[in-house]
Amino acid sequence: MADQRNGASKPPAGTAGAYTIDMGNFVKRLKAFYGHWKEHRADMWGGSEAIVVATPPSSEDLRYLKSSALNIWLLGYEFPETIMVFMSKQIHFLCSQKKASLLETVKQSARDAVGADIVMHVKGKNDDGTAAMDDMLRAVRAHSKSDSPVIGHIAREAPEGKLLETWVEKLKGSGFQLGDVTNGFSELFAVKDERELTYVKKAAYLTSSAMKNFVVPKLEKIIDDEVKISHSSLMDDTEKAILEPIKVKVKLKPENVDICYPPIFQSGGEFDLKPSATSNDENLYYESTSVIICAIGSRYNSYCSNVARTFLIDANPMQSKAYEVLLKAQDAAIAALRPGNKVSAAYQAATSIVEKEASELLPNLTKSAGTGIGLEFRESGLSLNAKNDRVLKAGMVFNVSLGIQNLQAHIKNPKTQKFSLLLADTVIITEKSPEVLTSPCSKAVKDVAYSFNDDEEEEERPKRKAEATPMEVLPSKATLRSDNQEMSKEELRRLHQAELARQKNEETARRLAGGGSGSGDGRGAARSSGELIAYKNVNDIPQSRDLVIQVDQKNETILLPIYGSMVPFHISTVKSVNSNQDNRTCTIRIIFNVPGGPFAPAPDANSLRNQNAIHLKEITFRSKDPRHSSEVVQLIKTLRRQVASRESEKAERATLVTQEKLQLSGAKMKPMRLSDLWIRPSFGGRGRKLSGTLEAHVNGYRYSTSRPEERVDIMYGNIKHAFFQPAEKEMITLLHFHLHNHIMVGNKKTKDVQFYVEVMDVVQTLGGGRRSAMDPDEIEEEQRERERKNRINMEFQNFVNKVHDHWGQPQFKGLDLEFDQPLRELGFHGVPHKASAFIIPTSSCLVELIETPFLVITLSEIEIVNLERVGFGQKNFDMAIVFKDFKKDVMRIDSIPIASLDGIKEWLDTTDIKYYESRLNLNWRPILKTITDDPEKFIEDGGWEFLNMEASDSDSENSEESDQGYQPSDMEPDSVSEEEADDSESLVESDEEEEEDSEEDSEEEKGKTWEELEREASNADREKGDESESEDERRRKKAKAIGKSRIPQRSVPAKRPKMR
Repeated sequence: MADQRNGASKPPAGTAGAYTIDMGNFVKRLKAFYGHWKEHRADMWGGSEAIVVATPPSSEDLRYLKSSALNIWLLGYEFPETIMVFMSKQIHFLCSQKKASLLETVKQSARDAVGADIVMHVKGKNDDGTAAMDDMLRAVRAHSKSDSPVIGHIAREAPEGKLLETWVEKLKGSGFQLGDVTNGFSELFAVKDERELTYVKKAAYLTSSAMKNFVVPKLEKIIDDEVKISHSSLMDDTEKAILEPIKVKVKLKPENVDICYPPIFQSGGEFDLKPSATSNDENLYYESTSVIICAIGSRYNSYCSNVARTFLIDANPMQSKAYEVLLKAQDAAIAALRPGNKVSAAYQAATSIVEKEASELLPNLTKSAGTGIGLEFRESGLSLNAKNDRVLKAGMVFNVSLGIQNLQAHIKNPKTQKFSLLLADTVIITEKSPEVLTSPCSKAVKDVAYSFNDDEEEEERPKRKAEATPMEVLPSKATLRSDNQEMSKEELRRLHQAELARQKNEETARRLAGGGSGSGDGRGAARSSGELIAYKNVNDIPQSRDLVIQVDQKNETILLPIYGSMVPFHISTVKSVNSNQDNRTCTIRIIFNVPGGPFAPAPDANSLRNQNAIHLKEITFRSKDPRHSSEVVQLIKTLRRQVASRESEKAERATLVTQEKLQLSGAKMKPMRLSDLWIRPSFGGRGRKLSGTLEAHVNGYRYSTSRPEERVDIMYGNIKHAFFQPAEKEMITLLHFHLHNHIMVGNKKTKDVQFYVEVMDVVQTLGGGRRSAMDPDEIEEEQRERERKNRINMEFQNFVNKVHDHWGQPQFKGLDLEFDQPLRELGFHGVPHKASAFIIPTSSCLVELIETPFLVITLSEIEIVNLERVGFGQKNFDMAIVFKDFKKDVMRIDSIPIASLDGIKEWLDTTDIKYYESRLNLNWRPILKTITDDPEKFIEDGGWEFLNMEASDSDSENSEESDQGYQPSDMEPDSVSEEEADDSESLVESDEEEEEDSEEDSEEEKGKTWEELEREASNADREKGDESESEDERRRKKAKAIGKSRIPQRSVPAKRPKMR
């Protein structure tokens, strides 16, 4: 099934704690299963004494199986490659160890519910399972009262995979009688409970919203603009809209939704009304008297829904009459779906309408009016045809799909001469009248018929308006939020955030228990360098008469005179070098990299190989030739810098992922080109920077300048996000690519590559005076700037459109490529790095693409957002973004104006991102480490709710604990000793402390000069106390203290320190 595609019902991949089975749901449905089996054993379950269900391996294909449906219905998840044997006193499972660990939790519940003991048969990695199968068959024989018991199985499902093929062979060779239990499961799944109906309603709401808010406006725009687009392209666009519900104004989590089938678009005389139909590569045909059929289906938590509509373009009388008859017939079929009626009543009601209104259309009517729908798109045994005698019950759900096919119109145009019509809706049977879940998507004649004839050009084209169907049906309850107008926007947001908190805590618990994310320092393994060899042979050392320091640039070595001999040292062994000149002499001090030092680099192959050797830590030379000394020091520093740069670039290139080779455009495809672009990051180098050209080829971009070495290739498959930002209030128009894997631009390793053009020239007034706003030259200059900006924006837009068309080809479907455009109206000011910037959301990201370093945050990777320093009287607040990958550092955006708070809250709520508010800044590193070290304690304490300021303030408004963040330790604060409190890392720290720590670390990592040593000594003296301070220092401190004491006390409360 397609559940494997979105993971909605996929079994746990990690430990058993990653997912939990709903015991209440399991007990209720297991009782229903055994009760139905016992009551209808003879007529629906084939008289079976045992029932066998074998689930095949997972697949990426869209498919619907009874075995998978039973897994999800009973256990909540699909269990691929699992064999289940149900008997009256025992239930046997044959599966892997991970699945068995999860199924162990239902043993007691199964015994209490139906008195059946669960027996586990764990299949090893290299085990074919035959021994376990023999044990299961022996248990069936021992359980049976007859010599040849009947075993029920799903006969229509062919075995897939080695395990199921072996099982079928064993079953056939066992001598048991085999009976088909497909009808029993079909009847069992037919009536839905409240939870299932909720899932169906949400799926139907998504389906009707996709049709109403995406498909219909898109078709209208295509027809208005006379755009040529293929049916398959429309299919792809609609599928993306369904899989991202926010695009169709539906606030459902994308991981819970999927499509039932690829959306179907048909026009131009070629129609297929079967559910298995596909959208071909022909262009959409919308000329006069044409017919367009659209059908889409979506799922929520594996439960299906469907809707289909037919649109008429300048319909002739025959087409209009046929559609009106079909609409009445479908309404009659829906009205006949009442408890107690037979299933066949729906189709008979439809045929009677067609026979009465237009009997000539009866041979063209489809042979059924739809099927049951639920976990399967077409539930067997519930087809709405003329022969089905099953009785309808409240709680059943149907896809009422009725069509008229292969009609011939008296028109010469072959593309409109033959046409078909189709209408489909998802309907729930209730005790009163049927509830049409997809009714928000209107099917009234005035809403689906368009008139674009030349004779009627003066008339306005009909506007689409949602209208209820003529029949009396209950209003749909598929809305996901309360529409109560009395509730304020803040209350609605708070309700939605509470639901998001519950979902987020469940998701985090599953991920942490499954080992999906953990803490870490984010650093990769240390790079092991090759062996350092200055000279391979002693004879290669250059001879010199003078015993002076020499630098061998070719071999990257310095030669030092030691005890009358020239001793070579590879430049990589040198940590730092400096010189100090006195009156007559010059002193050169060389410090070497020594393993085991306090700030030594991580051990590499050389240090491990020579760990027992004696190392030279530092050496000092004195010279009477200051000129030679300064030259040598400069040469050593230059050589060391060059080697370090080369090794750094080499190390960065070694970590790059190998990219595919760029396929240049040939004669068939002319490359799309944008000229005179600048690139960021730049190539570097000492020469003058040059603009270049960006070309779009078969499988990637190439940017190049007139210099042959300045070239960058970006593969389409490596693009994670693509952005097009036209110049509005900025000075540049840009294309920005955020990549999956790093690439090299010059000698820089980067994941963000940007191409831009400055839309305004820098103009300097020579006179220096102010010019009048009515100055003709000033007006002309502004006009030229506007024209230049519009021209550049249009060139970029045309380039983006061409690339979009190229990305629409089949080979790029899996890459999900499209240019995203920032939404300026949602933007806000903040400080993501060091400087203030304007940060703008897009449909999938939060970006800042003008100032460097760039900011690109993928919304789907965000765990939660904490809005910090939010309080009365504050002018600014901060935003802390916590990622799902706890190894990543928390991203901070500081100094956001308080006026942007409501807008940011609304945007976060709209994108289903859970946010919290706190009065102080939190130190997130120890918080995340504590969570990943003890996830169970984190979940027991309420998950992320420790950040809920409202909940924490309800007990004590002035409690200090509400500002301390998450404290998972079981120890009481009073029991912590002073020494432990000093050693432990606080969750709330001041900026000043962090800055001092970082400065001390950075200073100690450098080579220590005499000046630095003297500074350290003075710092050490200062730490000992006032005894070592000079009289001047004590005098200054005393004066400062007296000055502070004279400051009058204010009534304003003390400002809390800014904390991280």
